[in-house]
Amino acid sequence: MNVKKFTAPTSREALRKVREALGPDAVILSNRPIDGVVEILALANDDAASLALPVDDAPQGAPHLDIDDGYVAHFSEPARQAQQPRPAFAPSMPPQPAPQAAMPMRAPAPAAPAAQPRPAAAQQQQQPQTHQQAPAPSLDMDRITALVADAVNAAKSNAAAEMNGMMSELRAMRGMMETQLAELSWGSAQQREPHKAAVLRELLAAGFSATLARRLLDKLPAGRGAEESLQWIRTVLARNLNAIANEDALIERGGVFALVGPTGVGKTTSTAKLAARCVMRHGPEKLALITTDAYRIGAHEQLRIYGKILGVMVHSVKDEADLRIALKELRNKHTVLIDTVGVSQRDQMVTEQVAMLQGTDVNVQRLLCLNATSTGETLTEVVRAYQGSGLAGCLITKLDEAASLGNVLDVVIRQKLQLFYVSNGQRVPEDLHLAKPAELIERAFGLKKDASQFADGDLPMLMAAAANGQNAHHDAMREVHLG
Repeated sequence: MNVKKFTAPTSREALRKVREALGPDAVILSNRPIDGVVEILALANDDAASLALPVDDAPQGAPHLDIDDGYVAHFSEPARQAQQPRPAFAPSMPPQPAPQAAMPMRAPAPAAPAAQPRPAAAQQQQQPQTHQQAPAPSLDMDRITALVADAVNAAKSNAAAEMNGMMSELRAMRGMMETQLAELSWGSAQQREPHKAAVLRELLAAGFSATLARRLLDKLPAGRGAEESLQWIRTVLARNLNAIANEDALIERGGVFALVGPTGVGKTTSTAKLAARCVMRHGPEKLALITTDAYRIGAHEQLRIYGKILGVMVHSVKDEADLRIALKELRNKHTVLIDTVGVSQRDQMVTEQVAMLQGTDVNVQRLLCLNATSTGETLTEVVRAYQGSGLAGCLITKLDEAASLGNVLDVVIRQKLQLFYVSNGQRVPEDLHLAKPAELIERAFGLKKDASQFADGDLPMLMAAAANGQNAHHDAMREVHLG
């Protein structure tokens, strides 16, 4: 191969000579001014390629360079390394030692003596070193792949956060628009049909929720006055209050019943009242009492005292295994009543209690005790917490202590619960009565608050909030039977 020297007064002229002699793909080795002229050392592209990939049968050593026109060679350290064959392209060649320093030469470079072939053992020692250096590029690629993956994950998380924020803003805007439209709609309806506003005030004063009131007002027949509309409302409410007609569904049929509910709703007293009714109907030998309340001080003793008065044995259980054994031993009893421990509707133990009662081999029918003095929101939470796979029915307790009945009746109607009994005192068993829907509805309107406290300007806002609540929790609002 030939390295040629080109001189010219300017660099442009020298490059033109290189292009004419070696073509546009020539490799420039050096470019320096000497004695007022520009000197360029160039090499043809084919000769440069032969330097990078030496011929297999060529001797392994320093390449021979032919210098024309009295060429003065000047090799720097990178140039000498570039001319040497690299182990990455020729693994079988041993690495060449680097020169001590770059030295200018005033004569044509002599050909380096041919390298002596190394023994096979030396080549075998060199090959493991080559394999040890090879994984370096793969490590770099793994790092690049990890960086790219981290960047993609960060972009996805940012996009998801932005999307969630945008959806939250859209939902907020939708809620505001629905509220404003509902207020405008009810305001115009209030002007066209003023009797609906009077009926709405009566329902709210009786304790019924705005959600149920809105549902009833939407189905209110046209052409009726305030009194006729209110009577129609009472009839529909009584028809939708599902209550048992007689005690045959509970006392005569028998079975296993568990009274559940939060603390202090009267489960133990209601259990004693039901036990007294069963004893009067079938005798004490047909009844069994079970208590799971081992937490409260004296809770077990209270039911044991009732059982002693009635002549009925009381069994105490702690967990599901004990309950299984007790129910297996009492399988010949006509009626088994279970008094459970009171648990708040927001406690995780509610789920455990429901699972314990549903995990037995016997069909345990759960009766939910609803406190008439609680608010509608609290009662709704209680029903949802104790719902499980389904409630057999409910009892309304502390009826004598409630300032209004619309709240508890509203929950029973909207949740489609079957109402068995109502309790209005502590006497056993006198203060336990079958539920009569018409009487309960009349009593609810009889205990109503002053309807004038609901101003006309507040009604559109209440109805708008009820519309939003019904859309957000449409599963909780069951269909009202108008029949």
